[in-house]
Amino acid sequence: MSKDLSGNTFIRWFDEITIGDVPLVGGKTASLGEMYQNLSSKGVRVPNGFGITASAYWLYLKENHLEEKIRELIEQKDLSDARQLQGVGRQVRQWIIDAEMPQILAKQIVESYHLLRDQDHDISVAIRSSATAEDLPDASFAGQQETFLNVSTEKMLLATCKQCFASLFTDRAISYREHKGFGHFDVALSICVQLMVRSDLASSGVMFSIDTETGFKDVVLINGSYGLGENVVQGSVNPDEFYVFKPTLLEGKRPIIQKRLGSKELKLIYDLGGSKMVKNVPVAPSERKAFAISEDEILQLAKWATVIEDHYSKLNDRFTPMDMEWAKDGITGELFILQARPETVQSTKTTYEPSFFHLKSKGRVLAQGRSVGEKIGRGKVKVIHSVANLHDLQPGEVLVTDKTDPDWEPMMKKAAAIVTNRGGRTCHAAIVSRELGLPAIVGTELGTQVLKDGEEVTVSCAEGDVGFVYEGLLDYSEETIDISALEKRPRTQIMMNLANPDEAFRLSLIPNDGVGLARIEFIINHYVKIHPMALLNFDRLEEGPIKAEIEEMTSQYKSRPDYFIDALAQGVGTLAAAFYPKDVIVRMSDFKSNEYANLLGGRQFEPFEENPMIGFRGASRYYNERYREAFGLECKAIKKVREEMGLSNVKVMIPFCRTLEEGRKVMDVMASFGLNRGQEGLQVYVMCEVPSNVILAKEFGEIFDGFSIGSNDLTQLVLGVDRDSTLLSEIFDERNEAVKQMIRQVVSLAKKGQVKIGICGQAPSDYPEFAEFLVRLGIDSMSLNPDTVVKTTLAIKEVEAAGRDI
Repeated sequence: MSKDLSGNTFIRWFDEITIGDVPLVGGKTASLGEMYQNLSSKGVRVPNGFGITASAYWLYLKENHLEEKIRELIEQKDLSDARQLQGVGRQVRQWIIDAEMPQILAKQIVESYHLLRDQDHDISVAIRSSATAEDLPDASFAGQQETFLNVSTEKMLLATCKQCFASLFTDRAISYREHKGFGHFDVALSICVQLMVRSDLASSGVMFSIDTETGFKDVVLINGSYGLGENVVQGSVNPDEFYVFKPTLLEGKRPIIQKRLGSKELKLIYDLGGSKMVKNVPVAPSERKAFAISEDEILQLAKWATVIEDHYSKLNDRFTPMDMEWAKDGITGELFILQARPETVQSTKTTYEPSFFHLKSKGRVLAQGRSVGEKIGRGKVKVIHSVANLHDLQPGEVLVTDKTDPDWEPMMKKAAAIVTNRGGRTCHAAIVSRELGLPAIVGTELGTQVLKDGEEVTVSCAEGDVGFVYEGLLDYSEETIDISALEKRPRTQIMMNLANPDEAFRLSLIPNDGVGLARIEFIINHYVKIHPMALLNFDRLEEGPIKAEIEEMTSQYKSRPDYFIDALAQGVGTLAAAFYPKDVIVRMSDFKSNEYANLLGGRQFEPFEENPMIGFRGASRYYNERYREAFGLECKAIKKVREEMGLSNVKVMIPFCRTLEEGRKVMDVMASFGLNRGQEGLQVYVMCEVPSNVILAKEFGEIFDGFSIGSNDLTQLVLGVDRDSTLLSEIFDERNEAVKQMIRQVVSLAKKGQVKIGICGQAPSDYPEFAEFLVRLGIDSMSLNPDTVVKTTLAIKEVEAAGRDI
């Protein structure tokens, strides 16, 4: 690295810097200059500033005769030993902080600072370290050096610059260079001086132009909280979380497919008149119950993320997802981008081999929070309250702590899993866990209280968005799937049965032809949780704890039914986005009356039935006055997904439609709520699960656009066997010849009527010979459980190669 000090300036302004200047000003400052110069014209706002070059760092070391002292000390010590590492770091940092700032350097820094503040004398600045090897595609130095906020005097400015120089030798930075094979004098420290955005009066956060857990490329993930952004970065708060779907965003739609409210306990603000530059204060309960930014601001940030990603992808001549920090100014109301760097975990994966972890049994849940990764880890708990005690962590233990910061990194790789009280999926603990390939659960709130030292636990991140800490060392399996054999698709469409939106991005990466059955009962049960009629008739609810709980859950909404529409639309929207533009066939709710009654407020609106399996369910509910308005909320949610979010790949499916008249009535009700078959390409399918659907297949095919065979219910009604009966379980078999005759008949009639027909029942997932039977019939599609897609696809390709003989 050049240490040429011959130039007469150590300052470069943002409008003089591009990404090619990393050796001069480090990755952070070079990226800011790149955006300031090239993206301002595209609407991306970046606060102005300047970089103190790497030459200044070398001058500082040279004038104070520090390089040889530091080199000699490092060579004498074993840096793999935690105590020796801490001793070296502490000594080197003290040497650097105690040294004198060269006069020429101090003069140029102070003069540039005053030029920057000439725009507004009340504005303070942020001082950010910027390493010259920072933000490389295969090594992220981000977060290893220091940042100082609300710097407002010359004395503070020069002192924080010294601390930035010293932070090149934090314990985590020394350890990281050792691990990555960088020489300690192959990296220099530049400093970025940037105008502060008054997010202490508003909000700030982090965003990624890729899903950080799965590498799914078509979403922007945004985390946000109140106050200055360090709380989100460091995981000091559980932030709000938003996902925006990029393809339809770029078409002018509003595809916010997920909104999750964080607890946002603290906010970092200016310490006006205090002894520190910034301080944390509690957030008012009313603010905690509201999102930190509006939907318009979510969409604006997401658009900027796509602009920044596109720019860096063109610069690098390859897809380059980005990791960005943003802030909202509480005085002007404007949004700004404070940093942008390449994402360094998912973007560096060269091949995709899906691995599925499965618990063989489950124990008592001790804690839960946001899952990071998809793995399972287990071991003895080690609760660590301070970085000073990190050396107590033994290899293979489960690290449990309040939160982590970069000082924890050297020891984190020893853990079997990581559990924190605080933080979201973009916090420090989450990012480092992904880099290390460790399962982590963040934001448990009470993890350090409920998990005890030495207790044996299993940490599962394999069950979707929520991660669980189970009591005991549980057995689990890992299955890695080779998808190379699936590149050439079979003629029969192979789709998936899905219910959980949290698994959609990951499962969409398995070769598939879309979703043949999206069950919204799961979304209503786990996301909505409230009976729709209880929302439509809130004032009629009996007073008590259930009404109070519903009131609390819907407090953000002026109209309580909008809560149902939003929550359902977000769940369906996530499923649709994951597989876009492939078909996602959404079955409208098919709870039985006893299941509806279990939703909050449901018992007041549901009848008691002796046999709900063949009672008030499916199509019969949708036009009935007892449920019609509630069905309207489902229709409005689908309409929002298709029209507002732009996810027109959603098709609708009607379950348990007993008669032709029922089919026509449902179509009329849907149209009254804005869902018209054929409008904007909307297709409506019907489940084929009642014998009347087979017998009158020609007539049903004139009302609907296609059939999907529900083999479970069809078998139940053909054989007269309650599918839930354990006493009759031996008789219940989809392979029974009577059931197969019905399937032969409906496939034949559908083909004669040129109506699409598929199957979404359990049978082809469970029985390879049943899947083969369907292929030989010439069925259009099979929708399978995700874990059977690969093996069934391979079997189907063999059958097709042998010919389709019925």
